[in-house]
Amino acid sequence: MSKVKAGGSSKNNHDSPGQRLGIKISGGQKATVGQVIVRQIGMTKRPGPGTKMSRNFTIHADKDGVVAYKTRKVKTYSGRSVRRTEVSVV
Repeated sequence: MSKVKAGGSSKNNHDSPGQRLGIKISGGQKATVGQVIVRQIGMTKRPGPGTKMSRNFTIHADKDGVVAYKTRKVKTYSGRSVRRTEVSVV
């Protein structure tokens, strides 16, 4: 008799492709209107002047120009201030 039960097929072997998140245009590079600058989950980076944020937190260029990144202090819901990166097109 067998000492080990029959294995059967595994149920947890589903794998999804990566979401291709991150910075698409670095600081100092040119961006045109509507171009994706950052793809992110949540507001890890904030939109600044010359940019707009879509419903899935993707930051797009609102005008033609050069992309710049700057750190800012932002107050959270609890009142604590944290550093966040602000993306702008100048």
